Amino acid sequence: MLHEYREEITELKMTDAHFTKIFDKHNELDEKIAEAEKGAIYIDEFEIDRMKKEKLKLKDEAYAIILEYKKSKQK
Repeated sequence: MLHEYREEITELKMTDAHFTKIFDKHNELDEKIAEAEKGAIYIDEFEIDRMKKEKLKLKDEAYAIILEYKKSKQK
């Protein structure tokens, strides 16, 4: 997720518990969705769709935190 911001993600994960929670939940959902799409676990299509929407929301929230963090470092 957001690989172009690796440095900022690393810094935020060390200093911002909320960001870490969002980041970890996003990755957890990503893994679960991938397993379901491979057929390794069964999750119905409606639940997969819900999980994808939640994952996108988490990514948007993480991105907003990263941008705010970058802005605060430029001051």
